Amino acid sequence: MSRIPWQERVVIDPDLHAGDPCIKGTRIPVSTILGNLADGMTWEKIIEQYPQLTPDDIGAALSYAAAVLHQDILVPFPARGVHAGQGR
Repeated sequence: MSRIPWQERVVIDPDLHAGDPCIKGTRIPVSTILGNLADGMTWEKIIEQYPQLTPDDIGAALSYAAAVLHQDILVPFPARGVHAGQGR
């Protein structure tokens, strides 16, 4: 399976969802799609919930996330329940 070129389907517009990356022609943020996938939703269920999406839109969201991870410096989040100054 080849990677979907996200540049054709993901837009960043400061007037749309406060500049969050969204699928072109919708108000659906990439983060919503990724969150749904992380929660275990299938592509089919996501499309059922958001009928304006296509499988290529979901693939583009994944491609965008992969590209961002290759570009940004990642800072780890603290584990839940662990606060600064407390041991593990």
